Amino acid sequence: MNPARHTTASAATAVVLATAGGLLTATTAPASAATTCTSPVYKRQFFANTTFSGTPAKTDCDDVIDQNWGTGAPATGLPSNYFGVRWTVTRDFGSGGPFALTASAQDGIRVYLDGTRKIDLWKNVSSTVSKTLNLTIPSGKHTLRVDFVNWTGTANVKFGYTPRTSADVDTVKPLTPTGASVSYDPATGKAKLAWAKNKEMDLAGYKVYRRLKDSSSWTKVAATTATSYTDSPPTTGATYYYEVRAYDRAGNVSAGTADLPVTTADRTPPAAPAGVSADSGGDGVSLAWGTVADAGTYRVYRATSADGTYSRIATAGQPSYLDASGTEGTRYYYRVTAVDAAGNESARSAAVSGVHEDLTPPSAVTGLTVSPTGYGFHLAWDANPTPDLARYVVYAGELHPVDEAEPDGEKVCLVYAAEWLSTSTTSYDYPTLPDGEERCFFIDAVDDDGNSHYEWTRSPNIVNATELDTTPSVPTPDGSPVQVEASPGNGVVGLSWNAVADATGYQVYRWNPDTHAYEKLAATTQTSYTDTGATSGTTHYYWVTAQYADGTESAPGADYAVLLP
Repeated sequence: MNPARHTTASAATAVVLATAGGLLTATTAPASAATTCTSPVYKRQFFANTTFSGTPAKTDCDDVIDQNWGTGAPATGLPSNYFGVRWTVTRDFGSGGPFALTASAQDGIRVYLDGTRKIDLWKNVSSTVSKTLNLTIPSGKHTLRVDFVNWTGTANVKFGYTPRTSADVDTVKPLTPTGASVSYDPATGKAKLAWAKNKEMDLAGYKVYRRLKDSSSWTKVAATTATSYTDSPPTTGATYYYEVRAYDRAGNVSAGTADLPVTTADRTPPAAPAGVSADSGGDGVSLAWGTVADAGTYRVYRATSADGTYSRIATAGQPSYLDASGTEGTRYYYRVTAVDAAGNESARSAAVSGVHEDLTPPSAVTGLTVSPTGYGFHLAWDANPTPDLARYVVYAGELHPVDEAEPDGEKVCLVYAAEWLSTSTTSYDYPTLPDGEERCFFIDAVDDDGNSHYEWTRSPNIVNATELDTTPSVPTPDGSPVQVEASPGNGVVGLSWNAVADATGYQVYRWNPDTHAYEKLAATTQTSYTDTGATSGTTHYYWVTAQYADGTESAPGADYAVLLP
């Protein structure tokens, strides 16, 4: 029997003492009317009869209807046979919807919704009888009443009501959340929304949406089970609208609340100027950059080195400026910012430098050799004799047919800048998966004024080379639950993978090109492993499998790591 809850008594119990044959008899007047139970807790009344007549012998509160009294009495002072118990609760069902009412009892049980009988199992039985009823409960408040009687023998009763939440059954939208409000703190730039809790039993949560004023497109910014949410809208000075929608476990979404406006503080600076250029001439260094949206003015900063201290030298009302104050022959470095009407200043642009023009590019890099390796390629070249050489740039790429219809015809090298190197370096290890593809390389020389031999002449000394093919001869099967990531380190390879449900451990394998097999490195219960025995200067291939309690292993997850020398 469930314990009593939330029971109050507003009147004292009356005790009457009378003389009867020399004995004192105490009579207690019940105060059941004073018992109140907070929904959705049931109010429970016990009757010493099966007609629910007269004053209840006992009244209390019950969280759930699930009792088994066996052959005993349901409460002190009640008989073990021919008694009745009544539960009632009035609750708000929100938007309502499809519910399943489940009842079972020995002996009789009746279930009422708003006074209308919905389940009727009213019979003296020798075993438990059950029934489940699917019905739609309308929106708003409704009263459930459960009557149970035990005539003779064993007594048990159970009742529950639950929403049906499958999408093909429940098409009822939740009610629109009420009491929605928003407050905005200009100091933090945060908007705090709050609303009242919905009453639907199948409620899954709430979705918060935001849109820019004058826009019809809503953006979902959050899904939450709470009745409040704090958002950080862009601090651009614009006005945004919020609305909150409730959604249930079947995926039904309510209509949105009334639009809640917020005008944000403008603390967003403009974008940094892009495309800044510096041209030297007899009159000084001419600076120019692209126009920045929302910028009212621009500030120009100058330093004598790229990493030096930049001082503001000018404020310009247009995207250009001529610096005529510098010393001739001195290289200056410039950065530009944009400032909006609210005084927000952008980040500084990338640095550019200017001096008297140097339009002579370095000479071509010669002597490039490209050697295929187990980790990719080793590149070496002759030192470039250009006096003002600033760096080498390694370009790497792939060969593609000029005409896709003729894959064996003329090919073109499509490259990207893979690395910048100092002038003291004349070699480079280029890491790539050695799987037999044809690659192309060239080395560019760039001077301290940014003049590039390649960009000036467009005649690089391209060297083609074909990778070694170290691909394991044993293919990795599909369908592994293990996703492996191999990360090369300083002479080691770090492996990590996802946890697999029901796995008792994991097996780590590494490909051995000499035996043409994946050989086991370790068994672990962790989701990571460090291979300290990996040889540098080659590519390593790994498998990781999940091991189960019966000794079987999953299909392997695979990855590789390229270790440089």
